[in-house]
Amino acid sequence: MAAVMGDPGLSKLQFAPFSSALDVGFWHELTQKKLNEYRLDEAPKDIKGYYYNGDSAGLPARLTLEFSAFDMNAPTPARCCPAVGTLYNTNTLEAFKAADKKLLLEQAANEIWESIRSGAALDNPVLLNKFLLLTFADLKKYHFYYWFCSPALCLPESIPLIRGPVGLDQRFSPPQIQALERAYDDLCQTEGVPALPYFLIKYDETMVLVSLLKHYSDFFQGQRTKITIGVYDPCNLAQYPGWPLRNFLVLAAHRWSSSFQSVEVLCFRDRTLQGMRDVTHSIIFEVKLPEMAFSPDCPKAVGWEKNQKGGMGPRMVNLSECMDPKRLAESSVDLNLKLMCWRLVPTLDLDKVVSVKCLLLGAGTLGCNVARTLMGWGVRHITFVDNAKISYSNPVRQPLYEFEDCLEGGKPKALAAADRLQKIFPGVNARGFNMSIPMPGHPVNFSSVTLEQARRDVERLEQLVEGHDVVFLLMDTRESRWLPAVIAASKRKLVINAALGFDTFVVMRHGLKKPKLQGAGDLCPSRPVAPADLLGPSLFANIPGYKLGCYFCNDVVAPGDSTRDRTLDQQCTVSRPGLAMIAGALAVELMVSVLQHPEGGYAIASSSDDRMNEPPTSLGLVPHQVLDQYEREGFNFLVKVFNSSHSFLEDLTGLTLLHQETQAAEIWDMSDDETV
Repeated sequence: MAAVMGDPGLSKLQFAPFSSALDVGFWHELTQKKLNEYRLDEAPKDIKGYYYNGDSAGLPARLTLEFSAFDMNAPTPARCCPAVGTLYNTNTLEAFKAADKKLLLEQAANEIWESIRSGAALDNPVLLNKFLLLTFADLKKYHFYYWFCSPALCLPESIPLIRGPVGLDQRFSPPQIQALERAYDDLCQTEGVPALPYFLIKYDETMVLVSLLKHYSDFFQGQRTKITIGVYDPCNLAQYPGWPLRNFLVLAAHRWSSSFQSVEVLCFRDRTLQGMRDVTHSIIFEVKLPEMAFSPDCPKAVGWEKNQKGGMGPRMVNLSECMDPKRLAESSVDLNLKLMCWRLVPTLDLDKVVSVKCLLLGAGTLGCNVARTLMGWGVRHITFVDNAKISYSNPVRQPLYEFEDCLEGGKPKALAAADRLQKIFPGVNARGFNMSIPMPGHPVNFSSVTLEQARRDVERLEQLVEGHDVVFLLMDTRESRWLPAVIAASKRKLVINAALGFDTFVVMRHGLKKPKLQGAGDLCPSRPVAPADLLGPSLFANIPGYKLGCYFCNDVVAPGDSTRDRTLDQQCTVSRPGLAMIAGALAVELMVSVLQHPEGGYAIASSSDDRMNEPPTSLGLVPHQVLDQYEREGFNFLVKVFNSSHSFLEDLTGLTLLHQETQAAEIWDMSDDETV
């Protein structure tokens, strides 16, 4: 609280100014408002605070702002008075420093003055207690700069004291004090408010009556020289009233000085200690009302708060150390995304991205890069599936692993990747499953143990696909993608497929199954594939329509054991080191683009011809398996696929017949010399 200058014996009334009390919750809420709602908007915002008149001696008269300050309909705490205010939040520290404080104060003072002249303040006395808050939030450092102002109109001359101030118990008898408490409580209850900022008082030796300001004509009818008013006073100094009295005395001088010579003021202070209510420390005094010449011009105003050093200047709050590090991370990880929404992509729906549950099949080079990009997009739910262990060659290419992860045979990749994600950001829900995915052409033995293990793996994979929204196929081999592609298609889950060559890659989405499929003709709706051009603009397949294909749709050979009788370089994915980062990032970007489309996974595949028209999503274009048998026979069908060569699937899908027809056809390649 700023010091009140002057000797208590002087006959001029002085006031204890408000001291701003901005709760940590207020700054948390301002941070969220700035990121999600205000963004670059510097327009003034309505906020509200409150003050209390029951503080212990020695505490300043505080005007408090909490997290609820931004909700104008939020209830005021019990036994507190509301105060309405205006927030001016700037985008830069320079704008904060350059703000015209004089102009802001004059605007607020004019609003208060107009409420006095029009009589609105009599109907709604809260209008007398306006405040301003000029802020700048440095959300990178969690430094908050602010300057608080409680505008107070100045009378043309000082207010002379006629009598007092003295404690209430020196003027009121115990019965009068009890009557005052009852009358005030009854009026608050009748009005349905926790406290009244101002009220009218009439009293005699045994009775005390209180009323609202707007009833002053009837309430004081017949009185000629003096009226008594009560003010809910946040100050606890024995000789000085608090700041809320200043604007009320301007109102009294403007409206009543021609009718009454003086005003008796009761600064009502209501303290409860150890269950005992006490209002005897309230003060009462009488002042002469100065005459105010009729003028439409607003009086001069004061009210900007001094800083901690006692000078005229702003204050700064540093919350970087006291805030919970996890909460800091939670609000910071999405900072880049929310900044995108401010100016670059204002229609971006982040909730669709943050809430999506992603299943990553493969925790190798592609899986690690996809996971890191997903976290960059704010995805909170990531699950890994892999059956490999971390080897010495992995950490340099797979950014979720370190050298220590390779020791003692290596940690399971899926578990280590999930653990590392949570170390990077504790707010992510990351899980890992160390399990195999049964594959076509990789027989499962018919011993009960091995067959039962394959059954459990299939059931677990089905459960995982069912529990996620997007499935990423990021495995090393072609055949390992077949079963999850079938399951995901059956369950209508969005599939994002990424595969690497040496200097080429594929990034594509699979088409979603229609609600009903009839016959084997719908086993593979169409046959587009999405080979990506490393340097070209056409990164994804752009076949229009809803029936998009899958990774296997354009192949003329069914998936089988691709590692049998292969050399080491043919068994491993030998790829340029930077390619996985590019493909992994594009896979996530493709997912986000699909999620932003109004029809999600059923979005048509946009073509380059669409670039001249309005793009279907805020992020631009949305670039672009055997189900009946699986859904009818389930695991029994899958066992046939696992234990058979690729001929079984080729027979089932019609590829065998296609090969036979191709071999039977005679294709003549005639040169120009052979033409007639």
